[in-house]
Amino acid sequence: MNNQTKKFFIYTRKSTDDKDRQVRSISDQLSELKELALKEQLEVVDVFVEKQTAKIPGRPVFNEMIERMEKGEASGILAWHPDRLARNSVDGGKIIYLVDTGVILEMKFPTFWFDPTPQGKFMLSIAFSQSKYYVDNLSENIKRGHRNKVKEGIWPQMAPIGYVNEKGKGIVPHPELSILVKKTFEAYSTGNFTLREVRDKFNGLGLKRKSGRELAVSNYQKLLKNPIYTGLMRYNGEIFEGKHEPIITKKLFDSVQEVMSRKSKPHSKGLKPYIYRGFFRCGECGCFITTEQQKGHNYLRCTKRKNPCTQKYVREELITSQIQEEIKKVSLPLDWLSWMIEENKKDQSSEVQSSTLFADSVKADISLLDSKIEKLMSAYLESALSLEEYREAKNKLVNQNQLLKEKLSAFEQKANNRFELTEKFLKYNMELANDRTSEENLHLFKKVGSNFQMKERTVLFEPRGAWKILSESEFFGGNAEQTALRADHIFCGNLNSEFWRRGRDSNPRYLAVYAISSRAH
Repeated sequence: MNNQTKKFFIYTRKSTDDKDRQVRSISDQLSELKELALKEQLEVVDVFVEKQTAKIPGRPVFNEMIERMEKGEASGILAWHPDRLARNSVDGGKIIYLVDTGVILEMKFPTFWFDPTPQGKFMLSIAFSQSKYYVDNLSENIKRGHRNKVKEGIWPQMAPIGYVNEKGKGIVPHPELSILVKKTFEAYSTGNFTLREVRDKFNGLGLKRKSGRELAVSNYQKLLKNPIYTGLMRYNGEIFEGKHEPIITKKLFDSVQEVMSRKSKPHSKGLKPYIYRGFFRCGECGCFITTEQQKGHNYLRCTKRKNPCTQKYVREELITSQIQEEIKKVSLPLDWLSWMIEENKKDQSSEVQSSTLFADSVKADISLLDSKIEKLMSAYLESALSLEEYREAKNKLVNQNQLLKEKLSAFEQKANNRFELTEKFLKYNMELANDRTSEENLHLFKKVGSNFQMKERTVLFEPRGAWKILSESEFFGGNAEQTALRADHIFCGNLNSEFWRRGRDSNPRYLAVYAISSRAH
């Protein structure tokens, strides 16, 4: 049998995902192999092009070629190098077996010599083994490099959604997507959304993959469970501290995990979106207050699921009116608020409070945790702990460390935050005096109080924070109008007089009001 009767298959392969490089490389292989076939006067029956890695068995194009060789369509293979045919022991063994059984009579490579003799098969097996060693060694080197990067606080892989890879810096927050990621955590932490609703909401806002494809529900579940957004990195089941900028706080992340563990869901499907559904509890029996519609009006009533209850129906409009009145009771006159905001700004520029003792204590705790983490590593290296025990203990310590660092960071900003919170309280109080929709009133009501109940057709609640102090104040009890009248009497009918503006040291009542928000926080 001469070369002119020998039938060959040409096999080319390139595993890179870069399409331009892929086409160019395969084109180069084909050019060389066709030139070799012409030179050797070989009949090429077919050309096989594979764009897949050979490090694991199961390549469809390669399997098709082998099946057709077993059917006798060709008896030889033309390839650039043995590593194009196999980089794993299964495919390599398959080719050598077909050579042993005479299915493959010849194989020709521009860069490798092969002859179907014991020596030739031995050299071919060595070439396959070298190819497998190269893949295994490359994989191990990459893993080693990744581990070293993680230990240095650098994320070693492609940036997760919300971050982008920046050369020399690792990952940095994406200017737009990071905001959406943060909003995603905040929305889910409320417990008012399912994962599907979160997906629909934020997909619509433009939170997508780098490829532009929309995110699935499973992608949002993975995103919400990823601690990388807090500055921590989970790699191979172990938690590491990252050097990248966090997008959310650890506190928010933990809140989301709690909501997810409860599998919190909003109201059941099919229920009408009544504004007060599930908001109040019955002041008599403790059951939830539900809403139903009768003759075009919405009525609130106790569900009476636990015990007999004597509470009666009440119109929704009456409850809305009572909420508005309760909000007024904990609000201040607008002119007072405007003046206090200005005074707060003046004090903010001249007064800064700090406590180095507390900061030093937190820093000492952080240092102690770092020491414990080092000792854990030593215990693991000395085989005193299993890998699972080491990871579990380390993850707890790293999480505690992150919380302490956030606590320290928050404390270092406390001096400014105290004034900012005061200003926020005062401005928020200004909103209470404005006319709002029922939904906006309910939102404000949630900020003002807690433990919302209904009894005898009356709204009951517990003011909290600054509003609790304000409502308990003898001077500022009652609604805004009554407060203004009382103050007008005390200050001789002129709230803007020099007597009022003389200074907080000579005005103990002002000092009490001014301190309300700070005491609450």
